[in-house]
Amino acid sequence: MTVRLVDGAIGLEGACHLEDAVALLDLMTAHPELPIDLHKCTRVHMAVAQILLAGRPTVQRKSKDPFLKDWLLPLLEARSDQDNAIRA
Repeated sequence: MTVRLVDGAIGLEGACHLEDAVALLDLMTAHPELPIDLHKCTRVHMAVAQILLAGRPTVQRKSKDPFLKDWLLPLLEARSDQDNAIRA
């Protein structure tokens, strides 16, 4: 399984396919306080990316994958900054 609980975080590993979107959504719903660990993630299906963007989780460790690093992570970080500004 590429989406699982790992050391107090929701870990995504390897290539996360469409089927992994449901597992990610279930874990994020059950554990909304947990950060996301992407350091072992090499690729995500757009359904997985959309769940991450909608859920706005904190990213514990980042991926080195170019798409995740250059496109998805900046969006997650920007959304996280906006949420923190709203809460303040």
